[in-house]
Amino acid sequence: MELEAVLHAVAALGLSLRGGFHPSAEDGVPLLKTGAPARTLLLLGNVDEGMWQAFRASPEGRDGEASHAHPLSDPDLGPLDRWSRRVITGLAEDLGAEPVFPFGGPPYFPFQAWARKSEPVWPSPLGLLIQRDYGLWHAYRGALCFAARIALPPRDDGVSPCVSCSGQPCLSACPVSAFSGQGYDVAACAAHIARPEGRDCMELGCRARRACPVGSDVRYQPEQAAFHMRAFLSARP
Repeated sequence: MELEAVLHAVAALGLSLRGGFHPSAEDGVPLLKTGAPARTLLLLGNVDEGMWQAFRASPEGRDGEASHAHPLSDPDLGPLDRWSRRVITGLAEDLGAEPVFPFGGPPYFPFQAWARKSEPVWPSPLGLLIQRDYGLWHAYRGALCFAARIALPPRDDGVSPCVSCSGQPCLSACPVSAFSGQGYDVAACAAHIARPEGRDCMELGCRARRACPVGSDVRYQPEQAAFHMRAFLSARP
């Protein structure tokens, strides 16, 4: 399997190839169904509107319920996770790989650690991983595990954009000071966006996230931002 073939197959689904690595025992990559270790892990996710448009056109995106009849459906998952599981599992079958997801556990796999081995991303003051081109406006939807060792391009790590960010406006933008740089007050955040005064965050996305100057040209559009905020709020007990 050539990396270029994977890239084209992934792009056809509206997803993006987010890099990859050759796992070792300490990376927490599950064994393949044969019992052998995976020799290549490729991360899949979104960095632009391609994923959102593909999801919105799908049965899961149109009404959120149509995919419940699918053999891979899980009623405990939201529509975007159900879409991700369906399309990435189909892709894995086509490519001779095995899929792994950051949701649906336990077990929960260390996707953030895998991301840091796969591409230039770093922890931001908000706790999210920041990417040098897309800022905080990206996500990981799954991974493909291959028995074969696929040749990967060399890493070009660089330095986190947070290092040279003057004033770190992300930490002062939250109306309820949910972010301190040392932690995230989830309860305060959820309570704020559930109230009328939190409408700005609820409809346009987290204000602290929007304050980051990196990747401002690829911010989620209001429909997508509101979708993720509703999903976050509905997941709260």
